Amino acid sequence: MHNLIFQLIIGFILFGFLSDNLLQYLNLQHAKSDMPKKLEKFYNQDSYKKSIAYHRANFKLSLLSSFLSTSILLLLLFTHGFAWLDMSIAAITSHEIIRALLFFGILLFISDLFSTPFSVYKTFVIENKYGFNRITPSLFLKDKLKAWLISALLGGALLSLIIWFYQFTGSWFWVIGWSILIAVMLFITIFYTSLFVPLFNKLVPLEAGKLRDRITAFTTKVNFPLKKIFVMNGSLRSTKANAFFSGLGSKKSIVLFDTLIDQHSENELIGVLAHEVGHYKKKHIIISMLLSIVQTGLLFFLFGQMLYYPGFSEALGAKSPSFHMTMLAFSFLLSPLMLLTNLLTHAVSRQHEYQADAFSAQSNGAGHLINALEKLSVKNLSFPDPHPLMVKFHYSHPPLSARIEALEKLR
Repeated sequence: MHNLIFQLIIGFILFGFLSDNLLQYLNLQHAKSDMPKKLEKFYNQDSYKKSIAYHRANFKLSLLSSFLSTSILLLLLFTHGFAWLDMSIAAITSHEIIRALLFFGILLFISDLFSTPFSVYKTFVIENKYGFNRITPSLFLKDKLKAWLISALLGGALLSLIIWFYQFTGSWFWVIGWSILIAVMLFITIFYTSLFVPLFNKLVPLEAGKLRDRITAFTTKVNFPLKKIFVMNGSLRSTKANAFFSGLGSKKSIVLFDTLIDQHSENELIGVLAHEVGHYKKKHIIISMLLSIVQTGLLFFLFGQMLYYPGFSEALGAKSPSFHMTMLAFSFLLSPLMLLTNLLTHAVSRQHEYQADAFSAQSNGAGHLINALEKLSVKNLSFPDPHPLMVKFHYSHPPLSARIEALEKLR
């Protein structure tokens, strides 16, 4: 049994590597050297070619990174490297929770160290070349250290709690673990802006003035009472612009990047804000959360069943089953399931984007959002004409041309 599981793990890893990179390759090949006529409204020839070159540079880096990481992963699997690490930790401590924390902590730390050179190159070479990067090496390092600390504290606490419940609940483990994760998801959704964003960025209330007055007037008109409108110093790290809505109930807020405010007119900003309000009015946040809850429940159920079969740990070379080795094997076997669930969640997300666009058009006029989307896509070098398969598997937002076409019908 464990030999079959091992073969499936190898097959799924190779399938994931080949399918993902083949899809990205097809996407680049789909981009024609001459700009398609449907994009002439948004791009000039120089901006079109610059966008293709930007994504080609990122693909080359991603291909090298994924090739090396997949090769190392396969080497560890064939040499039972994960089992060796587990046995080394077991020689230090027999406490199951501490063993799991050390096991995943070491793996994640080594993985992050491996990926850091690629991240540095992307940030300080590619992003610099195309005019996006503003982060300094010292801030990059501070962000890295903060991310490690948060991952260690939150991830370690969550993993410890789940294992502890597993030790005492047995077959009901998956229900308890699912409930814990639902609580964590709700907590992050509600307090993301107030607790998590300030760890990395400075948030200040949008100052009194014409823009705030217009935003207040708009939110009042559409019956969306909103007191918390923040500006985030996104320009500290990048010139790319964005905005997002977060929170529930009295904690709901809208965050505008300072780069968005600098690069867009007031009418365009209201168009973007109307789109974000549309997500709330159409209950997209609740729907997306429910989908995540169902997906998480399915994963916990499957993982809970795997815990009772020693073959999953043995497939990685372990001499005796353990929670953390089974969890690692489970993560390797997830790719086909995640492929299917991503098809569904991305399709739902793209439909939500169309609906939020329509809300913006109906409440504020389509023209303002069209202008804002054109600027955002061109300035952020979004891929101008993605392959349809790339859209289905990886795009949570519809391509620019499709969004503009839908909005034009609402003028």
